[in-house]
Amino acid sequence: MFIDKLEQRQRQVNSLLCVGLDPQPTKIEALGINLLPWLKNIIDATADHVCAFKPQIAHFSAMAAEQPLTDIIQYIHQNYPDIPVILDSKRGDIGSTAERYAEEAFGRYQADALTVNPYLGGDTLSPYTQYKDKGVVVLCKTSNQQSGQLQDLVLQSGQPLFLQVAQLAAQYWNNNQNILLVVGATYPEQLAAVRQQVGDMPLLIPGIGAQGGDLAATLEAGLRSDGLGLIISASRSVIYAGDGTDYAKQAEMAAEQLKMDINHFRTH
Repeated sequence: MFIDKLEQRQRQVNSLLCVGLDPQPTKIEALGINLLPWLKNIIDATADHVCAFKPQIAHFSAMAAEQPLTDIIQYIHQNYPDIPVILDSKRGDIGSTAERYAEEAFGRYQADALTVNPYLGGDTLSPYTQYKDKGVVVLCKTSNQQSGQLQDLVLQSGQPLFLQVAQLAAQYWNNNQNILLVVGATYPEQLAAVRQQVGDMPLLIPGIGAQGGDLAATLEAGLRSDGLGLIISASRSVIYAGDGTDYAKQAEMAAEQLKMDINHFRTH
């Protein structure tokens, strides 16, 4: 089970940090290094401090780098088998198309979990959740500024749409106990409401770092009583912490510092 693997890793290294792998060609080319060696260096430098890695598929596919994506997930599995890989692709479609997306993520790329969009309804999530050992990370309250245009709409029930998604995920969609939710660090009040709605379900938290989410407020709103339940994702603030020949060392230092900052709030 993905969640068991994730939480075992979190306890093993005392870290809630997930490092996102979002390659930007201009930044990498400026270092005079190719994509795959750059990825391996970033992973090797930060692995001791993370509970997961999260490659963003669009950053790879835009570069026609599907093979490096396959290679780097395999590299993580071979060299760091305790670290799960979350493929960030936010897939969402019906029927056989959703089945192909699931095969892409879990078959072709061998990811441990996948981000998905629930906007088309619960039946479009079952092609993913039927992979019982994989994680299905459902968008709930995203970190972008205008997420509220849809996600905060108040329904006839009196609750906002994002809380309806949380309720459906916890009560109706999660038959195989492998669903997680995405809730942005930029909305700690909404995060607290989601936590109350879903109990102990793990939450993936983007928005810390470059997007300016409040770490202390996020942890206060979302942590479970056991100090787990959150995956704090950071990408640009870690992997591009340095732009010189010591870029890997700078990434390591940024990851370690963020892990320490998270743990400071977890223990106070």
